[in-house]
Amino acid sequence: MKAQNILGVDYLLLFASVTLTVFGVLFIYSSGINSAGVQSSTEYSRQIIWGLSGLILAITLLVIDYHKLHNISFYLYLGTLALLLYTCIFGKLVSGARAWLGIGDYGVQPSEFAKITTILFLARYLDNTKRKVVAFTRFLISCVIVFAPMLLILVQPDLGTALVFIPILLIMTFVAGVSVRYVVFLGAVIVLAAVLMVLPLWQSYIMESAFPSLAILVNGQFIGLAILAMSVVGALGLLGFFLYKKSYFFWIVYGAAILILSLGLSYLSHKVLKDYQIMRLIVFLDPSVDAQGAGWNINQSIIAIGSGGMQGKGYLQGTQSHYSFVPQQSTDFIFSIFAEEWGFRGGVVVFGLFLLICFRLLRIIKLASDTFGAYISAGLSAMYIFHFLINVGMTMGIMPITGIPLLFMSYGGSSIISAMSGIGLALSVHLRRYNR
Repeated sequence: MKAQNILGVDYLLLFASVTLTVFGVLFIYSSGINSAGVQSSTEYSRQIIWGLSGLILAITLLVIDYHKLHNISFYLYLGTLALLLYTCIFGKLVSGARAWLGIGDYGVQPSEFAKITTILFLARYLDNTKRKVVAFTRFLISCVIVFAPMLLILVQPDLGTALVFIPILLIMTFVAGVSVRYVVFLGAVIVLAAVLMVLPLWQSYIMESAFPSLAILVNGQFIGLAILAMSVVGALGLLGFFLYKKSYFFWIVYGAAILILSLGLSYLSHKVLKDYQIMRLIVFLDPSVDAQGAGWNINQSIIAIGSGGMQGKGYLQGTQSHYSFVPQQSTDFIFSIFAEEWGFRGGVVVFGLFLLICFRLLRIIKLASDTFGAYISAGLSAMYIFHFLINVGMTMGIMPITGIPLLFMSYGGSSIISAMSGIGLALSVHLRRYNR
C-alpha cells in the first residue's frame, strides 16, 4: 500500500477486533485449566493459529479493493448455498446439528461464511437496483436472497446462526432506503410470531395451565380458521383500496397480513423446533423449571458472572470454569469466564470494544465512497451487534440460549476467520472512502 493509504487505515476498528481476539485466547486458555490447576486442553493454541489466520485474511481484504468483489459476489453466494446444501445432507453431526464439514476433530462451519457472502451479494443487489426497481419488489427479492441460506441453516438445524440473518436483512434494507413500512412489516411479523410461539409454552410449563385458552395457539383447526378469517378481511380491504383509494384500507390489509403470517409461523415453529430448542425457551422464561437440566447453563453462567463482582477473582483464578460448572465455557459461555475472572470492570471493557466497533462501522457507512460499500458496512454492523447482544444477554439470562458465539472471543476457527474477514471488508471500504 502507498504511504497515504497506510495513514487512512481505521486503526481503531483494527485495534478493537485484535484486542477482543487476544482476550479470547487468554480466556480459552483459562477455561482449559482443571481443578488441579493443570492445563487439560489445547484449544487455545488452535485459537492462536486461527486468530493469526483471520488477521492475515483481514489485512489481505484491506489491500484488495472491495469493488472487485462486486461482480463475483453472486458466485460466492451460490458457492456457500451449495456448501450449505451439501452440509445438510453429508455434514458432520455435532450436538444434534449437521452444520460441519471436515475430518476428525477438524472442520469448517459453512454457515459462518454464508453470513459474509450473503451481505456481499445483498449489497450488490441493493446497489444495482436503487431507483430502478419498485420498492416492494426490491424488498421482496432482498428477502429471498437472505431467506435462502437462512432456511438451509434452519434445516441443519442451527436456529441461532439462522437468526443472525434477520437483523442483517432489516438493517441493510433500511440503509438502502427501502420503505420503512416494509421493514416494520417484517419486524412486526417476526416479533409477533415469537410471542405467539412462546405464550403456549409459558402457560403450559410455567403457569401450569393457568390460561388454558392459550392452548388454541397450537390448535391446527383454530389457526386455520383464524388465517381464513384474516384472509377474508385482507381481501375485502384490498378490494376497498382499489375501489376507493383510501389509505385506511391499505392499513387493514397490512395488519391482516401481519396476523396471517405471524399465526402461520408460530404454528409451524411448534412443528419444526426440536425438543431441546423448546426447552431452551422454557428455561429462559423460568430457569427453575429444569434447574438441573436445561436451566443449568443459565444458572451456572449467572453465578459465574455474579461471583466476579467489581474487580473479578483474578486471571486464572476462576472456580466456576476450573471446576467445570459452566458448560461450553470456551465457546458459547466465554463471557461468563471472562466476567468471573476480570469482573464488572473487565466486562465494561468488552462492552466498550464492541461499542467502538459499532461506532466505527456506522462512521464507515456515512463516509463510504459508494452505496455498495455503505451497504456492506451496514450488514456487518448488524451481524456484530446481534452476536454481541444475544451472546452476552444469553450468559446473563436476559436472552434465550441460541448457541451463537461471541465473535472474536469464542473458540472456533470458522467463527473468528469469518469475523476477521468482515473487519477486513470494512477496513477496505474505509480506506477507499475518497475514491469517488
